[in-house]
Amino acid sequence: MTGHILALCGGVGGAKLAFGLARLLPPDRLTIAVNTGDDFEHLGLHVSPDIDTVVYTLARLSDRVRGWGLAGETWAFMSALGRLGGETWFNLGDTDLAMHVLRTQRLRDGETLSRITATLGAALGLSHAIVPMSDQPVRTVMDTDVGRLPFQRYFVGEQCRPVVRAIHFEGAAQASPSDALAQALSRQDLAGVIICPSNPYLSVDPILAVPGVRSALERVAAPIVAVSPIIGGAALKGPAAKLMAELGVTPSATAVARHYQGLLSGLVIDTIDVGETAAIADLGIAVSATDAVMTDDGDRLRLAGETLDLVRALA
Repeated sequence: MTGHILALCGGVGGAKLAFGLARLLPPDRLTIAVNTGDDFEHLGLHVSPDIDTVVYTLARLSDRVRGWGLAGETWAFMSALGRLGGETWFNLGDTDLAMHVLRTQRLRDGETLSRITATLGAALGLSHAIVPMSDQPVRTVMDTDVGRLPFQRYFVGEQCRPVVRAIHFEGAAQASPSDALAQALSRQDLAGVIICPSNPYLSVDPILAVPGVRSALERVAAPIVAVSPIIGGAALKGPAAKLMAELGVTPSATAVARHYQGLLSGLVIDTIDVGETAAIADLGIAVSATDAVMTDDGDRLRLAGETLDLVRALA
């Protein structure tokens, strides 16, 4: 398949598929646009969790046991911070701190998040384009049964325990797509868009909330294919299924298809959900069923290849 692929990506699950795509496609044929709704300022530092997860994963530096952060990380800083009475609800590893310190310094010097991400990725040996969804701040905020919570306070501080009533993307109306995302959406050689198996509500919706992104996707002539993050009615990691239930949606691959209806040409589901094929097809969405669990690099490459095969078939 020739042409360019745009991947829309969140954190851990999305990063795994992005890893596979980056192994199968050369840098000039892949743009990975990453959610920044999770970004926040902590201890005076600008933290971009999803961007860092994608960067570390593609650089083969991520901790595969925890699913986030760097392998072999140490926590002396956090221990010292706790002894001094500082906030320890959000962990910053000793090595990981370098990323946040440099990002914060360069943002204060006037560089864009896009430029900083490219520079830091290149320093770690990456040549594929990993780009933020926007260079303007968009912040995910949760309305819950214990009040309004910034995303990281809900996700990390409260461990996703509060019941969610609604989700907001503050700043989205004033934001615009990053130049690289806008350019990818308007490429004449765009061969397909892949929505990675990230949380539809928390990782992909913030990208779609940036003005111009959804409308550009609706105009894309190339196939748009998603990989379902819901397998057998559950999420492999994260609060997607819990969140869907709290918002009145029964967690399923079909629910993922409905969530993206109007955008999708195809959906990759796990074989355990093959019984939902007809319901998804009734939505006008082609279905490919496979083993969608990525436990090792072989799985990442295989699922990325099968997703690209569906894009190719729909083209």
